[in-house]
Amino acid sequence: MERVMTTERTTADTLAKTLRDAIIRFSRRVRQARPVGDLTFSQLSALTSLQLAGALTPRELADMERVQPPTMTKIVGKLEERGLVARTPHPTDGRQVILAPTDEGRAVYAFHERARNEWLAVELARLTPEERETLAHAAEILQRVARG
Repeated sequence: MERVMTTERTTADTLAKTLRDAIIRFSRRVRQARPVGDLTFSQLSALTSLQLAGALTPRELADMERVQPPTMTKIVGKLEERGLVARTPHPTDGRQVILAPTDEGRAVYAFHERARNEWLAVELARLTPEERETLAHAAEILQRVARG
């Protein structure tokens, strides 16, 4: 019985490593598919977080992006300079502001999203129908795992 559990654990560990490596490489490849421009990965990531969340305080955005607040201040400053992010007063805490994408920010986000989706659609079209079906099932499972 103990040997079966050890074998299952080894198999799970091997799958975890293989899956983690594949996800990291896939994520890197998707990021590389973005249009070349003057937005850094960090700026695009922050803009994406704001687009998906709708609006966040600078601290919430820094926490979401897993960077220190001073780093996020620089990132947000660059996004504001380009007119992609706007600050508004916090509705209940006068000491804080709320960050949200502007119309231009939403358009830039949509442009990058389309480019990544187009790249992925081309790659998926190269697969067999069975492989695409397997990936559809895997995507559902990965979403479930990501939600916890």
